[in-house]
Amino acid sequence: MPLVFVGGLVFGFGLAFSHMARPEVVLSFLQFSDFGLLFVMFGAATVTGIAFAVMPRLGVRAPLTGDRYERRLKSFDRNVLIGGSIFGLGWGLSGICPGAAYASLGIGNVSILWAIGGMFAGAYLQGALRSNEMASDTATTSVD
Repeated sequence: MPLVFVGGLVFGFGLAFSHMARPEVVLSFLQFSDFGLLFVMFGAATVTGIAFAVMPRLGVRAPLTGDRYERRLKSFDRNVLIGGSIFGLGWGLSGICPGAAYASLGIGNVSILWAIGGMFAGAYLQGALRSNEMASDTATTSVD
C-alpha cells in the first residue's frame, strides 16, 4: 500500500507541476493554442509503455491487488466509441480530466468540486442504467 500512495503522490505532483491540473491550460490545449500538454502526455505514455513492457518480464505483481501484470484486451465496440465520445465532451466542457481534477484540489481549485460531483453523478447514473439493462436482459432470458 505505501507504494500505491507514493505513486499517487508522484502522479499528483507531476500533474500540478506540469500545470495539467489547471483547466485553462487544458482548454488551451483543446483549442490548439498550447501544445505543452502534448509533451506531458507523451512523456507519461512513454514511461507507462516501458513499465507495461518490463513489469511482466520481471515477474512483479501489482502492488494493490497482487495480480500479475498482463494485457487485458478490450474490443473496440459501440460502448467504447460512445463512452469515449461522452468522456471527451465532458473533458472539453470542464477543461479537466478525472485524475487532474483531484490534483486540482491540491493546488487550491475548490470550484473543481462541481466537476468531481458531476463525475460521480455521471458514473452513478451509468451504473444504474447498466444494472437496469442487465436486470431486464435477465428477466427476458428467463421468460423465454
